[in-house]
Amino acid sequence: MKRREFIKTLGIVTPSLAIKNSTLNAFCCVPSDYNRKPNIVIIVADDVGWGDVGYHGAEIDTPHIDRFVEQGVELDRFYVCPVCSPTRAGLLTGRYPIRRGLQRRVIKPWDNRGMPPDEKLLPEMLAKAGYKKRGIFGKWHLGESSRKYHPIDQGFTNFYGMYRSAIDYFSHKTKGALDWHDQYDLSFDKGYSTHLIGNRAVQFIRENATQKEPFFLYIPFNAIHTPNHYPQNYIDRYQHISDKKRREKAAMITAMDDNIGHILKTIDEMGITDNTIVLFLSDNGGATKAGSVNLPLRGGKTDLFEGGIRVPAAIRWPNGITGGRKVDVPISYIDIFPTLQNIVGCTPQKNVEIDGDNVLDFIKRKRTHRNWEFYSYFGTRQPNKYSKTKNQIGTFELNALNTIEWKIVRNGPNILKAEDPLKDAEIHLFHITNDPYEKINLATQNPGIVQKMIKKVVDFRRLQPDKLEPVSRRPPKGWKPPDSWKIPDK
Repeated sequence: MKRREFIKTLGIVTPSLAIKNSTLNAFCCVPSDYNRKPNIVIIVADDVGWGDVGYHGAEIDTPHIDRFVEQGVELDRFYVCPVCSPTRAGLLTGRYPIRRGLQRRVIKPWDNRGMPPDEKLLPEMLAKAGYKKRGIFGKWHLGESSRKYHPIDQGFTNFYGMYRSAIDYFSHKTKGALDWHDQYDLSFDKGYSTHLIGNRAVQFIRENATQKEPFFLYIPFNAIHTPNHYPQNYIDRYQHISDKKRREKAAMITAMDDNIGHILKTIDEMGITDNTIVLFLSDNGGATKAGSVNLPLRGGKTDLFEGGIRVPAAIRWPNGITGGRKVDVPISYIDIFPTLQNIVGCTPQKNVEIDGDNVLDFIKRKRTHRNWEFYSYFGTRQPNKYSKTKNQIGTFELNALNTIEWKIVRNGPNILKAEDPLKDAEIHLFHITNDPYEKINLATQNPGIVQKMIKKVVDFRRLQPDKLEPVSRRPPKGWKPPDSWKIPDK
């Protein structure tokens, strides 16, 4: 038994407190065997909240997602980051993105940040396992300032979609510049982006389903992220919803659901359903100001309350997992990489700390209890009740720690620069097992638990490298968008 696994049997979780400086080693995988290794499809919705899907009681039609959840395993307690870039980084690496400075904020178009090239991603691991075709169709959002951040240079063989967030769904522009690409080149395809992504994913499945090797397909839709754009025939279906923004989100969600249905139908038609893993999740909670609903969970996108980090998710793999069930063991975005790594027969890299765990036995219900700690962090400008002035990103931050029983949420000044991390900070402590909707703050009644959990939060926060470049929500003075978002060669 590994030391880390032994420690977990004692109920103690100890995230490594040092970034590994050595070169990340290559993966070691057993030879490819198509009869044993499944195709892998990961579908990521953008900003879909807990109450935005039919199977959670939404007034929105999502029949394909609902049927998929019924056929597969509903992951009832699935956790992510409160915004998109960090979730994507952790999903593709199995590591908390704080280790590379990618958890504090989304990547902006004026940033020079991106996924470091020495970080080995899921498609690179799967390449070693015999997955020759590895496609990404949709939203990248992990860096576009240099070709070294491009998906094709990060292990994918096929890319179609956008580098950035918040594009116009029809013109495919953001900040006035075209952000639609096919491999490295600009694409001038016309159409609603959700449909274009779905169509390209279907084409990829048809081209690769009959090959000898398994394939990997990552479909990060930009739906339902703002701006609220939709085809007229979808908005016409929801004239009965009086709230304009809610009506718009309903149209966008149903458009995405139809494309998910097209993808699932193609998998069925190609005869590969049984040996294809399909995972569905949202990258963060819904943006309530834009029309999403996260109820009965508290909060939403950019929050560390449950509504911001607990999202709809499900997995289906008939050959490996008995469907028609719900799993309430907590699982997170950083668990996906090590779980798939185990399924395809790859051993972990040396000198690389993987923060997630192989959770296949929990999904299969071979195990039902997990010693679990999950850390959240987000840099914010939003002041709390103690602040007298607005603060720039990096001055204020949100910190949280979930366990099976308890959850602490902190909103305060930089936790590493504060003499007392509890001073001038809002502290919320919830008995999350009995209070999943975070209604009763038990912080004052349990000072010992608060102190113990805050100490762990501080240790986690120290994982962030020093001397990171500043992050700004607004462009620096004099910044102008390029003529197009074609990635530079540098």
